[in-house]
Amino acid sequence: MPCDSQYLPALVLNADFRPLSYFPLSLWSWQDAIRAVWLDRVSVLSEYDTVVHSPTQSLRLPSVIALKDYIPTARKPAFTRFNVFLRDNFSCQYCNTRFPTQELTFDHVIPRSKGGRTSWENVVTACSPCNLIKGSYMPHQIRMYPARTPARPSSRRLQENGRAFPPNYLHESWRDYLYWDTELEN
Repeated sequence: MPCDSQYLPALVLNADFRPLSYFPLSLWSWQDAIRAVWLDRVSVLSEYDTVVHSPTQSLRLPSVIALKDYIPTARKPAFTRFNVFLRDNFSCQYCNTRFPTQELTFDHVIPRSKGGRTSWENVVTACSPCNLIKGSYMPHQIRMYPARTPARPSSRRLQENGRAFPPNYLHESWRDYLYWDTELEN
C-alpha cells in the first residue's frame, strides 16, 4: 500500500447526496471509509486509483461515499466560538475586516458588566483592536455598532456561510458534490 494513502480522505455525503458539513468539510479517513463500506453503511460514488489489499481481496479507496441512512441536521446549531465566527463570516463586526480565526475574539454587544448575556443575540465576532476599544462601553456610548444585529443562525445559514470557505485541498472527484462558487461547464 502506498504511504500517501493516509492523505486520501473520503468525502462523506448524507443519503440525499449533500455533504454532512461544508465547514469543516465532512471527510473520513480512508480506514473509516473502508470500514463503512465493509459494514454496508455507505455507497461508494467515486474511487481513487489507489488500491489496498487484504489477504483475500483488493479494494480501491473510496473518494466519495454516501450514507445509506439519512442523518437529519440539527435544527439549532450549538452556540460555540467557531459557529459565531462562521455566522459572522470570520469578520470583525465593527471594522468589517476578515481575519484568521486565531486573530478573532468574542465581543458582548451589551457588556456582561452591564447585564449582557453570552448568547447568540448578544455576542459578535471582533478583532482584538476593536474589542479593546469597545471594552465595557455600551455601543451608543462609543458609537460602535455591529455591522449586523447578532441573532441565532439556522444550521442551513451556517452551512451556506461555510461554503464560502473551501478547504485547501479538494480532490477533483468531489467537485460534482460540492457547490462552491465554481463555474459549471455547458
